[in-house]
Amino acid sequence: MKTKTITSNIVGLKELRMNIEKYIQLIQKGHSFVVVRKSDPIFKLEPIDVWGDEGTWETVADFSSCSIEGGIPIADLIKKLKTVR
Repeated sequence: MKTKTITSNIVGLKELRMNIEKYIQLIQKGHSFVVVRKSDPIFKLEPIDVWGDEGTWETVADFSSCSIEGGIPIADLIKKLKTVR
């Protein structure tokens, strides 16, 4: 059986049903697909954001200005963390 190469993020519903395992693997690798039926988009498949942060990071505490070799005292760490809202 010939393997079809995926070159688009648009996939027909029939193609998806026939090759669901292939699409699951691609989605797990980060690919997203719009599924169409009769040329009408009906839903989108995309990887789940397991962290719930949509890829953004929030700075909780910035210790980059600390130049103490071997770390910082725990009291300083607690003090810094208490300033976080």
